[in-house]
Amino acid sequence: MKKYRIGYTQGVYDMFHIGHLNLINKAKELCDHLLVGVNSDELVRTYKHKETVIKEHDRSEIVRNIKAVDECVLVDTLDKVELYKKYEFDVVFIGDDWYGHPRWMQTKDELAKYGVDVVFLPHTDGISSTILREQIKK
Repeated sequence: MKKYRIGYTQGVYDMFHIGHLNLINKAKELCDHLLVGVNSDELVRTYKHKETVIKEHDRSEIVRNIKAVDECVLVDTLDKVELYKKYEFDVVFIGDDWYGHPRWMQTKDELAKYGVDVVFLPHTDGISSTILREQIKK
């Protein structure tokens, strides 16, 4: 697989789990510099219509301290073109559970105009923050 100069991935990273770590580690294998965007609390409220369990600054600090992460930024948009214009990455990494989703197919087409690839990485089955929330309720 191609090796990129600057890679980017983004997420909420609420209740950080092995699926998050697997994606970040795999992304780092494919680039020299990995930039990770952590979605702000306000962004999560806007598009997920829920509150995070762990607040944005704590989530950012957790992600920032992962060995594979070269740089961590707090972000307030899902617009990858806007983020590309700010951070100039070569590739966006996302879990392959999003492959085929209309939003991601459109994002892939939009980023291609700038020479930016979208790489779908293996999703870790059986774990998510949503699953963890449900287990805690039990």
